[in-house]
Amino acid sequence: MKIIDYTKDNSTVEVSADELLIFNAALNEVSNGIALFEFDTRIGASREEVAALLTGVSDILDKMQQKK
Repeated sequence: MKIIDYTKDNSTVEVSADELLIFNAALNEVSNGIALFEFDTRIGASREEVAALLTGVSDILDKMQQKK
């Protein structure tokens, strides 16, 4: 991972396909491995927010595969 830029509220990073795969797998485990009643408390985000992030990461990985 390479940090490109950051501010108080946002950051821009460059990650490899392998790093994105790790992130994708971790988000998938979090989404499916924690009971709904404790999800928000343990993660600090709703299951829907995590699912949206997972979808975004998966979409990026799909686009990267299409470029090969």
